[in-house]
Amino acid sequence: MAHSAVGVIFSNIHDENIPELSRHRTMASIPYGGRYRLIDFALSNMVNAGITTVGVVTKYNYQSLLDHLGSGKDWDLARKDGGIILLPPYSDETDTPYSNRLEALKGITGFLNHRNEEYVVISDCDGIAHIDLADIIAYHEAKGADITMAYHEEAGKIEQSYFLTFAANEDGRIEEVQISPKTTATSKSNVYINIMVINREFLLNIIQDAVTRGLTSFGKDILTKQVDALKLYAYRFGGYYAGINSIQKYYQHSMELLSKPTRDELFGGRDIYTKVRDSAPSKYTDSAIVKNSLISDGCVIEGTVENCILFRGVKIGKGSVIKNSIIMQDSVIGSGVELDSVITDKNVVIRDRRHLVGCAELPFFIGKGRMI
Repeated sequence: MAHSAVGVIFSNIHDENIPELSRHRTMASIPYGGRYRLIDFALSNMVNAGITTVGVVTKYNYQSLLDHLGSGKDWDLARKDGGIILLPPYSDETDTPYSNRLEALKGITGFLNHRNEEYVVISDCDGIAHIDLADIIAYHEAKGADITMAYHEEAGKIEQSYFLTFAANEDGRIEEVQISPKTTATSKSNVYINIMVINREFLLNIIQDAVTRGLTSFGKDILTKQVDALKLYAYRFGGYYAGINSIQKYYQHSMELLSKPTRDELFGGRDIYTKVRDSAPSKYTDSAIVKNSLISDGCVIEGTVENCILFRGVKIGKGSVIKNSIIMQDSVIGSGVELDSVITDKNVVIRDRRHLVGCAELPFFIGKGRMI
């Protein structure tokens, strides 16, 4: 598959869903699981499928993304031909950043025109999954599809402002696409997980047609209105999938990583790659008590940590009790602190004897660099 597909990842397309964590960074560079960023999952899926050229579409606040990706060597994408290519938020024809997905695709036609791969794999960064993209490409080829869209079956009411669902026949061909339909607590929906395989030349033709006809929405103007004319196929992904569309969902799915079956499914088999940081092992003093937690490198723990995720370089003071919380990189928790259902961004300092409590439905969030 190495020479048959080129990857495109949208780094900013869902920033508005988690303003708390995307205020100073892209959706793609939101920290996750102790040592990863959200883009690591989409990027690793592409690398595992043999895709060696990946264009990352940027828009704003992407300094942390640049720092994380570097030359791409941690994903074996430091290459003279291909590798990771940062794509600007506007084309040669305009200096205005894109406002939707179709405009973003218009802006990267130069990149797509210079590639010779047959297919384009398009992915967002709002989904956590270990998915075999090579299998989707093979499915796409076997069906002779114009576009293949991956979906995950969800039961119950869907609580997000914008999403796509579709109905497909027994052969997998999509017969109807709906935008944000009303769902109920007992309904089941085939929800598009923002991973698509499309023929490269076909994509370029779609973009050109959209330009000439003044179309503005990829979902509304192309997928829903042309469902009968296009060969749209659905690929069912039945593995673990975590959609990150709010701070509550971020907290919920992060806490799911404390379950060994979830970790085994997400990180088992082929690797999920990330930036390597050479840190000292974590230090546990005689007063430390740690239960059911993910602890990254470089932490110093003197207090009690239970059902938590600690990122690299976190310090927990003596006598502190931290439960059901996510503490991001280089944060310092003082002595005698009590935290429950709290999310701290990077470089947060919580002074001695502070008591902060949230809940699973509304975790208490502390922004980057704050002191409490």
